[in-house]
Amino acid sequence: MGHCCSKGSSVSVVKENATVETSAVQRPKPPPSPAPPPPGNGTVEVQPNRHTPAHSFSSSPWQSPYPAGIAPSPSPARTPRRIFKWPFPPPSPAKPIMSAILKRRGTANKPTEGPIPEDEGSEGERPLDKSFGYPKNLTAKYELGKEVGRGHFGHTCWAKGKKGELKNQPVAVKIISKAKMTTAISIEDVRREVKILRALSGHKNLCKFYDVFEDANNVYIVMELCEGGELLDRILSRGGRYAEEDAKTLVMQILSVVAFCHLQGVVHRDLKPENFLFATKDEDASMKLIDFGLSDFIKPDQRLNDIVGSAYYVAPEVLHRSYSVEADMWSIGVITYILLCGSRPFWARTESGIFRSVLRADPNFDDAPWPVVSPEARDFVKRLLNKDHRKRMTAAQALTHPWLRDENRAVPLDILIYKLVKSYIRATPLKRAALKALSKALTEDELIYLRAQFNLLEPKDGCVSLDNFRSALMKNVTNAMSESRVPDILNVIEPLSCKSMTFEEFCAAAISTYQLEALEGWESIANKAFECFEEEGNRVTSVEELAQELNLSPTAHTLLRDWIRKSDGKLSFLGYTKFLHGVTFRSSNTRHQ
Repeated sequence: MGHCCSKGSSVSVVKENATVETSAVQRPKPPPSPAPPPPGNGTVEVQPNRHTPAHSFSSSPWQSPYPAGIAPSPSPARTPRRIFKWPFPPPSPAKPIMSAILKRRGTANKPTEGPIPEDEGSEGERPLDKSFGYPKNLTAKYELGKEVGRGHFGHTCWAKGKKGELKNQPVAVKIISKAKMTTAISIEDVRREVKILRALSGHKNLCKFYDVFEDANNVYIVMELCEGGELLDRILSRGGRYAEEDAKTLVMQILSVVAFCHLQGVVHRDLKPENFLFATKDEDASMKLIDFGLSDFIKPDQRLNDIVGSAYYVAPEVLHRSYSVEADMWSIGVITYILLCGSRPFWARTESGIFRSVLRADPNFDDAPWPVVSPEARDFVKRLLNKDHRKRMTAAQALTHPWLRDENRAVPLDILIYKLVKSYIRATPLKRAALKALSKALTEDELIYLRAQFNLLEPKDGCVSLDNFRSALMKNVTNAMSESRVPDILNVIEPLSCKSMTFEEFCAAAISTYQLEALEGWESIANKAFECFEEEGNRVTSVEELAQELNLSPTAHTLLRDWIRKSDGKLSFLGYTKFLHGVTFRSSNTRHQ
C-alpha cells in the first residue's frame, strides 16, 4: 500500500498509466522495438506513486512513442497478432474479466484507464471496525520528519528512532489513512500486509520491517529506509534498458528474494520495477522488495482466484482466476524482457487491450535488440513467459539456468520438489517406471538443478528419507511458513519414513514432464526416455487398466486405444508421452466427447 522508502528530498514516479506526447521526433510508423525514453525526452504526466489496491490493475509506466490521439498499429514492440477470419468480430477475452471487475466496483459505467479500485460497493449500514489492536505510542518511539512520498492510501515520511535499537537511525514510516479504508477488503488487506511483513524475515533483499502503530486516523508501518530509488527510475536513467551482464545482477537478486517468499508460502502478486528499491544511491547497491499490500499466504496445493496485480505484469492464469506462485514468475519474465530490450512484451492503450494481449499475443523476440541478445537470455525469458504455468521455471530453477548459473552461489530449496515427490509417492508402479525412464534421459542442465536440490536435503550414504525432507524445510522456516501451513506437506510424504530414496529415484520423483516439454530438446529427451522405458518398464496393458491408472471414465477408451500397440499390447511412443501427462488428457478427452 504505497512505498515504504525514501527517494531523497522528493519522491515522484511516472504515472503508471502515463499519457505521452512525443513532440521531439515525428515517427511516420512505429519503430521495431523502441526503448522508453529517459526523463526529459517527451512530455510525461507525473504524479506521486501510489498503491495498487486489491482486486485491481494498473497500467505500465512505460511511455508510448505515438503522438496524442494517434492509435497504434500493433504494440510498440510489434507483438504479432493472431488473425481470426470470422463473419463477425470474435468475442473479446477481456469482456468477462472487465465485467467481473465492474461488478465488484458496483458500476456499469465504462472503465477509465488506470488503477481499478477494489470493491467500492456499499457495506450496508454496518459500520466498519478499523481498530487493528496495534500500539498507539508512535511519537514516543519515533520522530517524524518530512514527507518523502504520497500514495493512494496515504503517504510515506522520513523518521528517526528516539530510543532502543533504532535510536538516531533513519527509517521510513508508511502512513495508511483509515479514511481510505472504505471496505472490509481494504481493512483486511492492511491487516494481512502487516502480518506478512512481521512473518517474513531473514533475506537480504527484503525491505526490513521494524514496527507498526495506529491511532484514530492512520496505521503507521515502520520500515527500513531505502534511499536509492526505484528500479524503474534506473531503467529510465539508462535510456530504457540494461546491458545483459548488468541485467543478470538484478534478475538474480529478484529471483533470490522471490524464491525465499515462495518457499515460505507467500505469493507477492504485484512484482514490477516500481516495487524494487535500491538501498543506497550507489551503482552496485542491493535491491529490496517492497509493498506486500497485494500479497497473500498460499498453501502448497492451493489455487487463488481473485484478480489482482498490475496489468502489464499480470499472468494469464490470474485473468482465468486460478493461479499460484507461478504467476510471480511470469511477472519476473516481463521485468527481464523490459530490462533486456527496453520495451514491453504485451502492450495496449486500454486495460481490455492489455488483457487481450496477455491472453492471446506472443512476445516479440525478432526485432532489435533481440538478435544480439545471447541465446541463453532469450531462452530464459521464453521459459518464464510461457502461457502454460506448469511449464514455467520456478525461482530456484531459474537461478540454475545457463544464463545465470554460478557454481559459487548457493541455490535455495525449492518447494516444487516436495510437491513432485508427493505425486511420485502416490503414483502407480507403471507411472513410476515411466518417470524413471524419463529421468535417465535428462541433460546435464537439468541434472545440475536436481543435484543442488538433492544436496540441500543432506543425504546420508547417498540416500534421503522423510527426515531429510523435514530437516531441510525446518532450516528455512519462518513464521510465514507456519502461517501458510507449508510444513503440512510433510504429512503427505509420510511413506518416505519407511524407505530411502537414492539420487536416481529422486530424479525420477522430482522432474516435471511439463517443464521438460518447454525445452527445445524435448523431442530428443522423449525418444531417449522411451528407449529406456522399452527396455526396463514397458509392459502389456489393457485399455481398461490404462483408464483406471489415469482415473478416466469408459468414454475415454476410444482415445486410449491409440496409445497401445496392437502388435504386443504395450504402450507406444505416443502412449508413453501422453501417459506421462495424466490429468491433462482427461480434459482433452472431455473435448472429444
